[in-house]
Amino acid sequence: MRISDYDINDMILNRWSRRAMSGETMTDEDIMPLFEAARWAPSAMNNQLWQFSYAKRDTEHWQKYFDLLMEGNKVWCKDGAVLIIILSRKISFYKDKPHRTHAFEAGAAMQNLLLEATSRKLVAHPMGGFDRDAAREMLKINDNWEIQCMVVVGKPGKKENLPSEFIDREVPSDRRKVSEIICEGKFKDNAP
Repeated sequence: MRISDYDINDMILNRWSRRAMSGETMTDEDIMPLFEAARWAPSAMNNQLWQFSYAKRDTEHWQKYFDLLMEGNKVWCKDGAVLIIILSRKISFYKDKPHRTHAFEAGAAMQNLLLEATSRKLVAHPMGGFDRDAAREMLKINDNWEIQCMVVVGKPGKKENLPSEFIDREVPSDRRKVSEIICEGKFKDNAP
């Protein structure tokens, strides 16, 4: 059980990257609210420089997305219901100039998606272990876009059904103390 040092919203405290999923499919009614939540993320100049490309289990697209995963992720993502690739546009829609906060904004949209999934008691696990070059080629992504990460979403499953090397890891991780991540009025490299 996670314990915060300061009183925060339970949904934030209870969001963690589970791996155990049931293998059940999800409907558009299950999935679209996650994207709706992402839609409302903060965005500089209201550019909304994020894009979500996804594949649902048991569709013609699933295997192509699944094949992008590293082997270590395939062993547990096989029970997911949706694979999502999150991209950010490096060039502003309005001024056609580089937009420095594109990745930050896509991350905020992803966090909204993750929190919405948590509120619905779904598993939503972001990961970097996939072939970005193959994803770029598969989706025909031009150089204006950067691939940020991949997220698997599914209905919760039993951790006992995970491969043995993941069972002990199927617990919420702790975080560094607030005092380790803040510096008032200065910068201090506080790498662990």
